[in-house]
Amino acid sequence: MSEQDQSQVTEAEATTARSVGPAFDFVIDVPLELSVEVGGARLLVREVLQLKEGSVIELDRSANDPAEVFVNGKLIAKGEVSVVEDRLVVQISEIVGEQRGKADSGSE
Repeated sequence: MSEQDQSQVTEAEATTARSVGPAFDFVIDVPLELSVEVGGARLLVREVLQLKEGSVIELDRSANDPAEVFVNGKLIAKGEVSVVEDRLVVQISEIVGEQRGKADSGSE
């Protein structure tokens, strides 16, 4: 991770710490499982058994669709997958919960 990327992460951590406040201090360091899904496929057992090195599996999304970001199995965001210094990264383009909250508040 570059110094600029590390700086952005540090700034994001500081912003998060300020926004959650002291009421959440006891859970702020609890580890969460984050995963990113770029697509999926349904295969028959026969097809799975035929997989070998070099096999290609067609996923249910196009190359232009955003990846989905999950925390502990819950969809929280969508973003674009790219490569930075030989590492896969996801740049968040949409926070799913915020969009849902905006839609809910507009209907009242």
